[in-house]
Amino acid sequence: MRPRTIAKALLTVALATAPTTALAQRRNTQQQQPQPTGDQGGDGGGMTFTTDEANGSGTPANTPDTGAAGATGGTGDPAGSGGTGDIGGGGLDGVGGPEVRAQARPINERIFAVQQIYALRNRRFELQPTVGISLNDPYVSHTGLGLAANYWITNVLAAGANFMFNQPFNGRSDVDLRASRSIGLVVPINEYQLLAQANFTYVPVYGKFLMFNRFIFHYDFYLMAGVGITRTRPIPVVDPEVRRFDWQTAILFNAGIGLRVFFNRWIGFVAEIRNYIYPERLESLRIGTPGVPDPPPADAMAPCQASAGMGTGPLCGSRYDPATWFGQTQLTDNVMIQVGLTMMFPFNPSFRLQK
Repeated sequence: MRPRTIAKALLTVALATAPTTALAQRRNTQQQQPQPTGDQGGDGGGMTFTTDEANGSGTPANTPDTGAAGATGGTGDPAGSGGTGDIGGGGLDGVGGPEVRAQARPINERIFAVQQIYALRNRRFELQPTVGISLNDPYVSHTGLGLAANYWITNVLAAGANFMFNQPFNGRSDVDLRASRSIGLVVPINEYQLLAQANFTYVPVYGKFLMFNRFIFHYDFYLMAGVGITRTRPIPVVDPEVRRFDWQTAILFNAGIGLRVFFNRWIGFVAEIRNYIYPERLESLRIGTPGVPDPPPADAMAPCQASAGMGTGPLCGSRYDPATWFGQTQLTDNVMIQVGLTMMFPFNPSFRLQK
């Protein structure tokens, strides 16, 4: 064989073996890093390694040799890791085990951060225009227009006042009209002029909820209690031809629970249920006094007279005597549901929050 032919053959062999030699050198460089041994109490689990095993060229002493490169995906690689070919390609497979490969995968989960309180109340004024409807009186309705004002001493405690006007909106229900006309059943009923009280508000629960998987609303539940006055009077149903009643003032106590849902940082929806407790004087079911005649008086507003002919007023104890119009006084629960808006002032306050 001529020297020129021999030189060509050697050059071809050298070019073919060059990538394999470089890959082997890179593998040896990565495998020569120090490995923890079983004596150091790490993740070795009590296994001992020889020098060749630590360099990746052998099998751990306590691990049976599979004897097949295909079962381990190549020399020293877990099954299914793609062998050592990915190392030369710059991938993460085979470098740090399954943990590193799991972290390398793209994460598609949507992460929602937990926000701080959206609508802060501390040192802000609140106005609540509402509409109230009575719930526990089937014989008369007590609809009213209300307005509440609160000043938030802290973010969960407020002091304020509540006012409701009912006089033009009272009305007898169909149940009362049918009962009184068809079977003659008369039930004493009253109408309201106004409700006014001072109260405290406390917020024990607040949070947020997701609606239609798109809109996030912030809300809070609150408790309120207070004391005030109310003005009521009986609606004449026993003897409406004669009796006329004036407004009477009584002390009331109120307590309830409410819900606020904020649309933004200063306006939202509010719903409350309140119980107004007060002593109420009812109409008497008896007409006049037995044995006392009922002549119409010349002046119904004049004081009653002990006997006929002693004055222009009605006879004392007669049907026309206002002292006989009132009956018993009983403790009344006026349960009302109120809905409306809540508005916080100033609209866009600035606060410094702890991180």
